[in-house]
Amino acid sequence: MSSLDLLSNFKSVLVLAPHTDDGELGAGGTIAKLIEAGAKVTYVAFSTASESVPKHLPPDILKSEVKRATSKLGILTDNLIIYDYQVRKLNYHRQEILEDLIRLRNDNQFDLILTPSLQDIHQDHATIAQESLRAFKNTSILGYELIWNNLSFDTKCFVKLQENHIRIKYNSLLQYESQGERNYLSENFIFSLATTRGVQAGCQYAECFEIIRLYL
Repeated sequence: MSSLDLLSNFKSVLVLAPHTDDGELGAGGTIAKLIEAGAKVTYVAFSTASESVPKHLPPDILKSEVKRATSKLGILTDNLIIYDYQVRKLNYHRQEILEDLIRLRNDNQFDLILTPSLQDIHQDHATIAQESLRAFKNTSILGYELIWNNLSFDTKCFVKLQENHIRIKYNSLLQYESQGERNYLSENFIFSLATTRGVQAGCQYAECFEIIRLYL
């Protein structure tokens, strides 16, 4: 069975982003491929990081940017959920976040969860990874990589991608104009990492995931 056939087995996918842009950075190409294969993708952002927005910009600008970015990936407006937890303090709200996730679980039939890696050292990312495992322990869960936050990463799961998937990912990240010239948002970085993972996977481009839970 081809990688596309395996990926197309997933019909309802939940992407968990501690902050706006995390889901696109870690799994944007895979999201594009899942939608291409007919999956429903729900994207949840837990913080719009208003405290971190440059002072000359509207504090809620990331809310507008994530709407445009996820639209570029093909995610429907109705499938975008934005919470307003305070950036860098998600761990103060573990129980509320867990209850949010349980409500999502009870109201849907997700068959794949994309969440930050359990090896991610950012406090907000670690909180979402840990609470998603508690809420969705009976569902397949893959942890996406954000290499600047991962001291180690288990490179055993790859999603093979085409150039158009990486181009869609990059175009979605272009919507985050408020983030300025961050190196991990650059075209060179996005395509270089995808190429590196592609070399490991024996293809042109790929994204890599940590296997947290897998049900076959």
